[in-house]
Formats: sequence, C-alpha cells, structure tokens
Amino acid sequence: MRIHALTIDLEDWYHPELVRGHVDLTNVDGRVSEALPTILDLLKRHHVKATFFVLGEVARRFPEAVRQIDREGHELGCHGMSHRTLGDLGSVGFRKELRDFRDLMKEILGDIEIKGFRASTFSLNYDTKWALPLLREFGYSYDSSIFPTKLFLNRLYGIKNAPRFPYRISFDDPGKEDSNSDFWEFPAGLMEIYGYRFPANGGIYLRVLPFPFLKEALKRISREGPFFLYLHPWEWDRGTPRISLPLFSRWATYYGMEKVLIKLDRLLRIFPFSRMDEVLRTVAEKGETFGSVHHCPDPGL
Repeated sequence: MRIHALTIDLEDWYHPELVRGHVDLTNVDGRVSEALPTILDLLKRHHVKATFFVLGEVARRFPEAVRQIDREGHELGCHGMSHRTLGDLGSVGFRKELRDFRDLMKEILGDIEIKGFRASTFSLNYDTKWALPLLREFGYSYDSSIFPTKLFLNRLYGIKNAPRFPYRISFDDPGKEDSNSDFWEFPAGLMEIYGYRFPANGGIYLRVLPFPFLKEALKRISREGPFFLYLHPWEWDRGTPRISLPLFSRWATYYGMEKVLIKLDRLLRIFPFSRMDEVLRTVAEKGETFGSVHHCPDPGL
C-alpha cells in the first residue's frame, strides 16, 4: 500500500492565527509538555514514526520534549520561531528566524540535520516565494507549506491549481514543477472532484468532517498519490484553555477536539503512515508519476 506522511505542527494553544490576537502573550502557560505523551504513546502503539514541525518558541520553552521526540525516532522539521506568517516576517525577518532556529536546535540536540520546513498557516504563495531560496541556503531539502487551492472561507492561504502531490518546486513559480529543481514540495493532497478541490487532511477538516466521509475522501486521494495528515497538540489536549472568541473563530478552533484522537487512531489502522522525509524518499526512489508530473530518482533525499 502507498505510504503517507503523518505530521504534527508542534505549537501551543495560543499560537493559532484565530487565537493569538486575543491572548496576552507575555503571560501565558504552555501545555505542549502535557499534550505530547498522549500522541507519542498512540504512535508507539501503532508502530508509526511521524514528522514534528517544531515551533522555535516551543522548543525553547520545552527542550526536553524536543529531545524525547528525537529519541523516539521521529523526524524533526522547522515550523519557524514565532508562528508569524511569511508575509508578516518578510525576507529579513524570516532569515533571522531560520538562523535562530538552527542555533536553538544545535543547542538542544547538537549537529542534527533538519530537512523539512512548514510555514505557519501554509503561508507560502506567489507573494512569499522568496522564502524558497532562503530555505535551500539554510540546508533544507523540502518544504510542506503549499495548500493547492483557494478557499472561500479561508483566504489566509492557498495557491490555486498547484500540484496536489509531491513535486520538484519551481522557485520562479511555486505553483509549478521544475524537473531540474533540487528542492521538493509536499503540498496538502486535497480531494478533487470534477475540478473542485476539497481539504480532508487535517486540522479543522479532521475535526469537523464525519469519519465515514473523511475515510472515503482520504482513500480517494490515496489512489492518486501520497497525502500528509496534520494536527496540533492543542487539538487533542483536554486541558487546552478555551477563551472567548468571535463565533466563527470559536467554532473553527474548538469544534470536534474531543474526537481528534479517536479519528486518528482509526486512520492509523487503515492507512500506512511514516515520516515525511521517508515518504519523499520513496517517491524519489520509485520515480512515481502523479498525473502529468514525473519524478526521477534523487539520492539526496
């Protein structure tokens, strides 16, 4: 069976875009260390390794959590330092975050190789494509920050009609493949029906979609190519503070949290999952073709 990537964005309850502006960030208690054992135990029971895209602020606050993830054989990726979007950071701010993250990981784990990056809020798009050469400059070999559609209810992210499955990304046009590129993109593998694309691969979509629909949607995606599933510690943590938010923001942030681990446990019984770097390695070694996109072997992954 095709192997898919399981990813966790290791951020805290106050980092999401819809929450951050309603919290006094100078006086908050983090909960990542309380939430982490639950997911690590679940992954251990299913013998699954995952990719944790680590936020620098969380790593600085909970260095032992990062060490535990590494000790248990999971991949560590970069989620930036502050959970600000690429557009908010700009190229100068982003360079500083990459440098600070590299120094922090070296302090915590020594000379560990970090291959993958995911921007907060999937904020890689045409306006922020300047981030790609910076990632390569800092030694990254893949990105996972493109949401290959524009959603009516969420204009924060998306590149319309970008590939839905792993591809060698063009630095000039991140929505297209460049067969000569040495840098990979692992986009969100959305379900496509009659030309329309629908998300079903994590976050709010994992929480709000009924499980039978979620399962069938992921099976449909799986027949075409590898997808990644993504979730956040605050989504399964029973101790996540629920603050006063506007009605839609409250629904989008908190709805369905009590079912996240139940759904994930069932999905882990249906689909084979692994680290994102291992899925990309398999794609490269097999020279897999997704639609019109053909991938040649790349021993560097």
